[in-house]
Amino acid sequence: MAETLEIVTFRLKPGTEAGFVAANGVMTDWLARQPGFLGRHLARREDGSWVDVVRWQSMEQARAAAARIMAEIGGSEAVQAIEPASVEMSHATVALSR
Repeated sequence: MAETLEIVTFRLKPGTEAGFVAANGVMTDWLARQPGFLGRHLARREDGSWVDVVRWQSMEQARAAAARIMAEIGGSEAVQAIEPASVEMSHATVALSR
């Protein structure tokens, strides 16, 4: 198995930023229960967009979680705050880690 990064970039719907980070507890808790989850970093760029980087033990585990997340917590406040048309997701196999 090769460690995998899931990189998601997105923008928030107007008026949802104030409570967005606090509302992400639901997503972090859900991720932590998924097989292969290693960690998560959520960051806000200077232009107001967001980057969510999740570390997984394998590409298969990353893709399996991505396939289930909307069905399982898509109605959560954190997910509902995201502008769907702005979401870009990619996966990358880790070549070097320290």
